[in-house]
Amino acid sequence: MITGAHLLLYSQDAERDRAFFRDVLEFRSVDAGEGWPIFALPPAELGVHPRDANSGQDREEHSLLAAEFYLMCDDLPALVKSLESKGVRCAEVSEAPWGRRTAIRLPSGGQIGLYQPTHPTAIG
Repeated sequence: MITGAHLLLYSQDAERDRAFFRDVLEFRSVDAGEGWPIFALPPAELGVHPRDANSGQDREEHSLLAAEFYLMCDDLPALVKSLESKGVRCAEVSEAPWGRRTAIRLPSGGQIGLYQPTHPTAIG
């Protein structure tokens, strides 16, 4: 029986990005040992897209599927305003066929997606 999903983000500055998820986004976490936090995520859904030559990642003996990480929200302008009040830089908001989207810059310089879906969602 599958009991959950575990997402990995590879960061150039994991400590600062962990602090961002803990302090700015206020995600709960548990200590997985030796001070290594594992964060609880909001409910999730999975979309499976066709693979192209630029997607996928070879890792050890496995060829893992590529992934993109988007947080979902119900009021993108309000959330962007809230994040900006905490010093978080967001990319310009754009419209896509599936919703309004932006990206959040993490302290490491990496980015994660943030969007307000206009499509039916699987999480409620």
